Amino acid sequence: MSDQVGAVVVGGDYQGLGIARSLGRRGIPVCVIDDERSISRYSRYTTYAVRVASLRTEEECVDALLDVGKRLKLDGWVLYPTREETVAAFSRCRERLATQFRVPTPGWQAVRWAWDKRNTYGLARRLGVPIPRTWYPKDASDLDGIDASFPLAIKPAIKEHFLYATKAKAWKANTRAELLDLFERASQIVNRGEVMVQDYVPGDGSHQFAYCAFFKAGQAVGRMVARRLRQHPLEFGRASTYVETAEVPELETLSERLLRAVDYYGLVELEYKLDPRDGQYKLLDFNARTWGYHSLGSRAGVDFPYLLFADQIGETPYPCRAPAGVRWMRSITDLPTAVLAISQGRLDLKAYLRSLTPVHTEAVFTRDDLLPWFAELALLPYLALKR
Repeated sequence: MSDQVGAVVVGGDYQGLGIARSLGRRGIPVCVIDDERSISRYSRYTTYAVRVASLRTEEECVDALLDVGKRLKLDGWVLYPTREETVAAFSRCRERLATQFRVPTPGWQAVRWAWDKRNTYGLARRLGVPIPRTWYPKDASDLDGIDASFPLAIKPAIKEHFLYATKAKAWKANTRAELLDLFERASQIVNRGEVMVQDYVPGDGSHQFAYCAFFKAGQAVGRMVARRLRQHPLEFGRASTYVETAEVPELETLSERLLRAVDYYGLVELEYKLDPRDGQYKLLDFNARTWGYHSLGSRAGVDFPYLLFADQIGETPYPCRAPAGVRWMRSITDLPTAVLAISQGRLDLKAYLRSLTPVHTEAVFTRDDLLPWFAELALLPYLALKR
């Protein structure tokens, strides 16, 4: 093993693949570690691909990383998490991981504001960042005190266990009877007090926006605002399928106010939904890591993984901002999403066809690295079952 510093990407799906390509194209060695079958192992830009038994718990994750790091002599390599639970593990165990790696994930004093939406929304409220009306019932009897119009959203304060159990980010209740039923079901999955009820902001994925950044010392070194034009599933999308960069200065102001308040460092995505009822962008989520469509940034002139890497090895990244109008698509999920939306009358066929020209970058398909795309096609049944 040479003395060259590389990157350790924990999670090898298309998000991890985007990190591997970003860095690998610059000659930086990349080790991908995963506990699932992943497509990044087939990339020409992946130097090492290691499958471990499990990364689900904090102890399993940290033990596995330190074992691989020692075996492969990955001294001082930069860690990149791609899932919520790995962010939490890195944050809580920074000192232990730092004996082997560079750990850009912030400490728990910052990450806790992203990990638990009760913290996220409380902070946003104090800072004047709009959020949907939210209630925190401890038990079913507290639902009687919710005076709001339906539909309402039922979602977890900490999404890790809920997402794996239900494969959903949230549920929609159209009646009070549905609210009671869904609350009781959610309460069996997550801890007491973690089920939230939230005002349902109308509108499809095209009403969702995000502020993305490499943030350091109170400033965005690299920034991008994006609009989620299509998502999967159509409601409460777990993942974007078609995204376009946008110009929304208000989101930059709101997001940077929040990030400065927690002295945030690193890569971050803040998700908002534009409420057509009052014209406000309302904060939904705070992701303290890369996000599914981060490779859009590279095509738009903001190479997020490299900005972080350069800073970690002592270089000075050049400030950059993404222009509006650059488009990203994940075809393998966007096509079935579009077909469903067209069949339900949510999307016009001509509008869909127009959206395909031009698409500036695809999540997986690229001519200089074709094997991951073929691997994803072959793994479709496995991925559908796991996700």
